[in-house]
Amino acid sequence: MIPVPSGVRVWLSMGRTDMRRGMTGLALQVQEALGRDPHAGDLYVFRGARGDLVKILWHDGLGMSLYAKRLEKGRFIWPSPTEGVVAISAAQLAYMLDGIDWRNPRHTWRPSSAG
Repeated sequence: MIPVPSGVRVWLSMGRTDMRRGMTGLALQVQEALGRDPHAGDLYVFRGARGDLVKILWHDGLGMSLYAKRLEKGRFIWPSPTEGVVAISAAQLAYMLDGIDWRNPRHTWRPSSAG
């Protein structure tokens, strides 16, 4: 798991991203297409056309990191806008990376009484 500091902003890049891009190409996309600073310490999440692979770009103050995760089954839940960015919380990112619908997470079991 990515050691996400508290208070970090997470941005989902809308649309399809060419997953052949590395950290330099994705940083350039953040700067030019999204109009944001890729070195500001925010996390930028990109999804490919098939939806089973995400890449996360992060500059931690010392250097740029690129993380990738591919689901064995299913797809990552992604918002519907075709362009721009959508902000989510670090907790929602954790749900997403676990393959859970981060828009409406549900408890599988909740106790009905204490005793």
